[in-house]
Amino acid sequence: MGNQKMSGLTKRGGIWHIDKQFRGVRIRESAATSNLTEAVALLAKRIEAIRKTLIYGIRPDRTFRAAATKYLQENQHKRSISDDAGHLAILDPFIGDLFISGVYMEKLQPFIEKRRKDGVKAKTINLSLEAVRRILRLAALEWRDERGMTWLETAPKIKLFPVTDARKPHSLSVEEQEVLFRELPVHLLRMASYKVNAGNREEEVCSLKWAWERKVPDLETSIFVIPGNKVKNAEDRLVVLNRVARLAVEAARGMHPEYVFVRQEKDGRSIPIKKMYGTAWKNARERAADAWERTHGTAAPQGFRRVRVHDLKHTFGRRLRAAGVSFEDRQDLLGHKSRRITTHYSEAELENLITAAEKACDPKSRKTPAISWAAGPIGRIVEVNSLI
Repeated sequence: MGNQKMSGLTKRGGIWHIDKQFRGVRIRESAATSNLTEAVALLAKRIEAIRKTLIYGIRPDRTFRAAATKYLQENQHKRSISDDAGHLAILDPFIGDLFISGVYMEKLQPFIEKRRKDGVKAKTINLSLEAVRRILRLAALEWRDERGMTWLETAPKIKLFPVTDARKPHSLSVEEQEVLFRELPVHLLRMASYKVNAGNREEEVCSLKWAWERKVPDLETSIFVIPGNKVKNAEDRLVVLNRVARLAVEAARGMHPEYVFVRQEKDGRSIPIKKMYGTAWKNARERAADAWERTHGTAAPQGFRRVRVHDLKHTFGRRLRAAGVSFEDRQDLLGHKSRRITTHYSEAELENLITAAEKACDPKSRKTPAISWAAGPIGRIVEVNSLI
């Protein structure tokens, strides 16, 4: 039988694939081999497992890869599904071929040790372990076969690690921001200038659309209302703009019919930006840290050399607090979840929030050095606006 092709086997791209119906049960998976004998043996094994299940009530063996595939297919609506897919792809070489009944903490140790050796933080390792735990719980509690049996009898305990090595957020000083912004390419400068003055998360900036803009004629400005499916707390988010954020938006106006922030190619095309934290950002921060060291003759602060996109939001929050903005207004400006309705403000309330946001860039305020940063970035945004 090993050298004879069975029905239900098809070779695609040099790899054998199984697609067979046996006693009402569909078997569909890659055999992950180009060897016919191995593919036939795998199909025979799957058929025997189904036969035993039907006769003796034994759960069929299912690989973690099959469970992970099911999870990804059923959760395409999740905002973080691409992150889950990334974690599962890294896990696959370690546990993809294991049956889900054989996935437990000890079997995850080679994965954990490899990630630690690569310098990966505990929080990131925990995210991968959480994905495993979620899938095993679904297999034990929700996923059922044609006979009503769950995929897994019980879910093993997957322990997470204490997060003691997390990187602390870095709030940019006036000088650090000016040095960093000089090194950013134009498209990232527009986005960074907006982000550090509007307090949006990276996904909110990258996905920002003109259709979400709302004009407020009496205040001679506009706001954005970001739909909940693009916001971390799943609530619609109101975004007010201080003058620097407005400059960044105006610098981008007319470049793309749908998205606010895009990158212009040499051929004139405008391409939406999927993420800010990439190679261009990392190269710019390295150049900025080197420039800092040349100017000061000392090592750049580690937080500055490793500054992340999310630090811009943190910087906005710190500047608001330093300027004396109330906790409630900071919550609204940063998009934090609260009991207040955050997208239905009166003009008086909007004016109050705009005034509060202005304090993060008001060069006239001398309460703290963090408030007097605006001139450099504003000047370059105006310069950028005149060039596009």
